[in-house]
Amino acid sequence: MAAICYGVAGTFGKRFRQIPAPVTATGQLTASSLMMLPLALLADQPWTLPVPSTTAILAILGLALISTASAYLLFFRILTLAGATNTSLVTLLVPPSAILLGALFLGERLALTDTVGLALIALGLLVLDGRILEATGKSRRSRHSS
Repeated sequence: MAAICYGVAGTFGKRFRQIPAPVTATGQLTASSLMMLPLALLADQPWTLPVPSTTAILAILGLALISTASAYLLFFRILTLAGATNTSLVTLLVPPSAILLGALFLGERLALTDTVGLALIALGLLVLDGRILEATGKSRRSRHSS
């Protein structure tokens, strides 16, 4: 469901182009938090858990404010400037970035399937970008005109 919702987000989110990105991001994060709150209360029963350490609370706040909130601010800003299709292209860069950063900084090895996956994503980005289709269309037109 998360992947489906993420895929629909760009198309649905373009309805909010006229609203500033900070307002849209705040509304989205607030609404999703309110929707998840009852489930979290039922599943985790936080009143039965020990109070987290200051370090854990600061780590959660850092993830919430730096990672999540800034990502949504960027997402809605890009959506406003570049449109839904271009915004969805950015999401295709997450897996290759994670794989390459893992290899560079964590010493992870790239398997053949990783390399094939990276190549498929690169091909998908090129096709979605339209440059490959434009190039093949131009080459076909030039062959027919000669």
